[in-house]
Amino acid sequence: MKNQLQIVLIPLKYKLITGSILLSFFLIISCDRPVCESDNDIFNTYDPNTKIYKDELVKQLKLVDNDQLRYWLKSYDDDDGIESIYFYIQGDNLCAILHLTMIHWDKLERVREKKGGGRRGAEFTKLTFDIYQDSLKTEFIYKNYDSLID
Repeated sequence: MKNQLQIVLIPLKYKLITGSILLSFFLIISCDRPVCESDNDIFNTYDPNTKIYKDELVKQLKLVDNDQLRYWLKSYDDDDGIESIYFYIQGDNLCAILHLTMIHWDKLERVREKKGGGRRGAEFTKLTFDIYQDSLKTEFIYKNYDSLID
């Protein structure tokens, strides 16, 4: 009788362990940004810091509901002293990368200090920025954000 009871408990133990591992795995994955693929030829062809890419992003931003947009930190960049942050921007049929020029670092001091490390992949809610656009240059300039979901 004792041996039969052990046979039943061992598989149950492994099921619990396997279930816990799978649940942990799915919880970790669910924290990441949703995968998206753009069908926009400009977004798929040009680099996010080029004028043509940024001009297309300005055009697309005018077509979407800003309340539906979500932002995830992609990377930090320092190009000859001009610091910027790249964000994945998704929502309302938009899938692109936002290249933000950093003039001030309000609430992002730690991101600057760690050069994006430690926050990569974190979601930023209600990210706001100004758009400066002329015939030579298009820039997205960081203003603020509401909260950080890490």
